[in-house]
Amino acid sequence: MFSDPAFNLSKLGLTDGMKVVDLGAGSGFYTLEAARRVGASGRVYAVEVIKELLERIRSTGKTQGLMNIEVIWGNAEKIGGTKLKENFVDRVIASNILFQIEKPDEFALEIKRILKPGGKLLVVDWSDISPLGPKNPFSAVKSQALFEKSGFKLEQNFGAGDHHYGLVFVRQ
Repeated sequence: MFSDPAFNLSKLGLTDGMKVVDLGAGSGFYTLEAARRVGASGRVYAVEVIKELLERIRSTGKTQGLMNIEVIWGNAEKIGGTKLKENFVDRVIASNILFQIEKPDEFALEIKRILKPGGKLLVVDWSDISPLGPKNPFSAVKSQALFEKSGFKLEQNFGAGDHHYGLVFVRQ
């Protein structure tokens, strides 16, 4: 099985009214599923550097009747680059983005900045044993070390499909 956003998001404990940010939202699979889970009183912020992808997410959300999605043209690799306030969101999603990040420390610190204390982070990325993934995947071990040194505590480690790992962290 390939990575399933619905299954992976079930590990994050999303409830009505939550504020969630999807960093490097890409095609929006996580954004759309999260928007369904947090309901009309919740909000999902899709942060992406490619404007065309944001337009696609916005129009798909509207087509599906999801009016709780806000798209942000931003860069999660720099402090303040998401354009969100400090301690603002309840949950952060970082799916298939770590292997592309050039400044992982800044990425982790930007997540810490926007996530409320006690808030949770879902990391889903390519397994280092997958033949389909990138040449230099960001392994689960490396991911755990990055976020733990940035003030997060690992809560859960799970298989996120045949080619991906999943980690849930809590911001301390």
